[in-house]
Amino acid sequence: MNKDRSGYKFLGGWRGLRELLPNNLGAFTQVFVSLKSYNFRLYFGGQCISLIGTWMQQIAMSWLVFRLTGSVLLLATVTFMAQIPILVATPYMSVFVDRFDRRKLLVLTQSLSMIQALLMALLTLTGLIQVWHIMILSLLIGLINALDNPTRQSFYPSLVPKDKLSNAIALNSAVINGSRLIGPAVGGVLIGLLGEGICFLLNGISYIAVIIALLMMRVAPKRERTAKQKVWEDMRDGFRYVAGNIPIRTLLLLMSAISFFGLPLMTFIPAYVKTILHGESEMLGLLLSCIGVGSFIAALYLAARKSVLGLGKVVMLSGALLGIGLSVMSFVTIPWVAAVLCLPVGFTIIAAVASINTLLQTLSSEDKRGRVMGYMAMSFTGMAPVGSMVLGAIEKWIGLQMIILLSGICCFVAALVFEYYRPLVRRYARPVYIEKGIIKEIAIGIDSTEEQRF
Repeated sequence: MNKDRSGYKFLGGWRGLRELLPNNLGAFTQVFVSLKSYNFRLYFGGQCISLIGTWMQQIAMSWLVFRLTGSVLLLATVTFMAQIPILVATPYMSVFVDRFDRRKLLVLTQSLSMIQALLMALLTLTGLIQVWHIMILSLLIGLINALDNPTRQSFYPSLVPKDKLSNAIALNSAVINGSRLIGPAVGGVLIGLLGEGICFLLNGISYIAVIIALLMMRVAPKRERTAKQKVWEDMRDGFRYVAGNIPIRTLLLLMSAISFFGLPLMTFIPAYVKTILHGESEMLGLLLSCIGVGSFIAALYLAARKSVLGLGKVVMLSGALLGIGLSVMSFVTIPWVAAVLCLPVGFTIIAAVASINTLLQTLSSEDKRGRVMGYMAMSFTGMAPVGSMVLGAIEKWIGLQMIILLSGICCFVAALVFEYYRPLVRRYARPVYIEKGIIKEIAIGIDSTEEQRF
């Protein structure tokens, strides 16, 4: 039996689980190594402030929509409006990421995001807010993010040395998910005390921190590339590169599956709290914070790793455990049990997504990095609204609990399929790893432990 594809190898046994741990306990001292970079320290600090506001707005918007409509489908529709532009417009937007100065683009997107949040606050605080307002402003933030997401992902190599790129990506995930600990909890309390409008207002103000950080960075201006061909030709070249690169294509397909079936849980959590757990906004904040705790731990675990080697197995096991966690969660009706289950669910989502991000950054060539990150944004953020809409529509027929169970089963199957193709992905990734000095070239025919650790 092929050892890589045996049931024991998939489950990993003790040896497989042990490989998920950092190389040694001393690795934890390297968690914050990328903060030695002045530019990344500024970026990190700005994100710490801004993302708390972003998560406050997320929970406030979901609660506001469900309070106004009581509809799971409309809740999914608003999420669809906010994220579908990322699926549709990102291939076009990502071309400009490879052409223009990325810091200037980020200042633009953060300024526009601030305006969107302040408009939400104005309409809500004046009592004029209606669902169609939320949909239009959600569409606006989606268009902004279609440019912001690939720009942000492609900007990391400008902030840290290449050998600290993986650590920087993991620390950014830690910021995102650490803010998820604070944002939803604070947002849940503020909604009960002062209403959703205050959350939108505080989010708008928080963008100032990121804009200031970007302006203070000492980054060499990128030489803006003169367009030698039309935008659609750049889009075509980017698609051919992604489609023809087996490791990148496989990782993007797995990311799409996780996004389609795993991320809609975040959309349906308000309905899960209301209809199954019979809770209020405080319980919603608790569950989202528990997901944030698990996500934060996952990000720190990835930051403690010294190499990208072995991330393929992390991706596979995380996807499989996410599927198991969602499947179990579908049967839970006790609030404290649901809160406990949210911890491993949060861990596995970020362990899978951040690992795929790191692998894509490593495997991409610099001149096409923006377009690859654009497809990653499409796979991660863009597929989620499609999944929310499809699953939200089916929910009327089979119920929310069965939707969560179906999502868990599909995530588990996707991980199995990825494990089946992982040896092929590892073989095609090896030349890139050798070229970038991640592994040493070995004589043909000699097995390599490092080569086996994709």
